[in-house]
Amino acid sequence: MSFSADDFAKALEQHDYQFQRGQVVRGKVAGYDSDGVYIDIGGKAAAFLPLEEASLKRVTNIAEWLPQGEERDFLIIREQDADGQVTLSIRQLEIRQVWQRLLELQETQQSVQARVSGVNKGGVTVDVQGIRGFIPRSHLVERDNLESLIGKGLTVTPIEVDQSRRRLVLSQRLATQAASLSQLEVGQLVSGKVVSIKPFGVFVEFDGTTGLLHINQISKNYVASLEALFSLGQPIKALILDIDDVKRRVSLSTKLLENYPGEMLEKMPELMAEAEARAEKARKTLAQRGSEE
Repeated sequence: MSFSADDFAKALEQHDYQFQRGQVVRGKVAGYDSDGVYIDIGGKAAAFLPLEEASLKRVTNIAEWLPQGEERDFLIIREQDADGQVTLSIRQLEIRQVWQRLLELQETQQSVQARVSGVNKGGVTVDVQGIRGFIPRSHLVERDNLESLIGKGLTVTPIEVDQSRRRLVLSQRLATQAASLSQLEVGQLVSGKVVSIKPFGVFVEFDGTTGLLHINQISKNYVASLEALFSLGQPIKALILDIDDVKRRVSLSTKLLENYPGEMLEKMPELMAEAEARAEKARKTLAQRGSEE
């Protein structure tokens, strides 16, 4: 029985390829024109990949980037037109993959590189592997001269990843803290400055990390007023009491540096001046506690 070209065309028309927007398909480079690349995905007509959808990166030679006959995955971004042709994208598939990687980094609290692209009132905008992100001022290490950060690369940790809202919020401070935490150890004497005073204690910033000097770890004697004892920006030395890698918290103590109860309240300048010499004795106390637990 003969099978004409018309019969073949009708058979193709009756076949439902189920190509839908958002679907990932496998295709092979079939040809080129001035506006893009034709891709064979097994459909009624060759699919089309516009030049601007070829990659997140700038492509100068499309035939070199996508050689004839090369097979790879593509994302359908526009369903079949009247001629049965769908429109494809590699760029948007790469964007989807970057979002997935960022989500994994957020879940595992790992860092990624970002380049600062702009400044606004709340912080800086950055580019992360082709995705636009934002670092709030409070999550920057350098917060005073934001303009000087433009064009610079920063190590950051994702803290909010929402592809549906195209919202990517990052923290340089947390990434720096994570790196700093790996260099710290219990019993280490650190030098920093008071950056916040709360009813339960004071936060001390040192080497890109912020630690808590709890009110119970300031002195062996009762502390009546933290505001009377500390001021913002005040330099202070303290001993690392505990490091919580999961919560990224560092607990500090000056109580362990006292020679007698209340010395921190009465003679803080003298205690601070002798902190290095006293730290060795304090470390032995901490080591003894650790062996008893």
